[in-house]
Amino acid sequence: MYESTTRHIRVRVEPYYVEEESVPKEGYFFWHYTVEIENRGTESVQLRSRYWRITDDQGRTQEVRGAGVVGEEPVISPGSSFSYTSGAPLPTASGFMVGSYQMESASGELFDVDVPPFSLDSPHARQTVN
Repeated sequence: MYESTTRHIRVRVEPYYVEEESVPKEGYFFWHYTVEIENRGTESVQLRSRYWRITDDQGRTQEVRGAGVVGEEPVISPGSSFSYTSGAPLPTASGFMVGSYQMESASGELFDVDVPPFSLDSPHARQTVN
């Protein structure tokens, strides 16, 4: 589990490799990741947009931007949370993702919330010792 907090908004991410959606012999590896966004602040926030930077183990990077997440722009009340699951393919057996969500406060202020960097590892990845 990966976790970060920005302005009382906690983001937790749990990625997992999906063998049945992957085709390693063809260079296609697929992960799901579940994100929980918890509002620990005192006012409601609405998730307006997302940004992802996805990097494979060869250093190739792609960026994804868009409105909301999984077709929603949820309002998260104080003390509440919103969870969703999405997916990401890579042409390599490992990589990582990092990103941010743009939130809008109840008073109309826009601000960014960090998504912690998280590792995408498959059983096909070459293991190294750092």
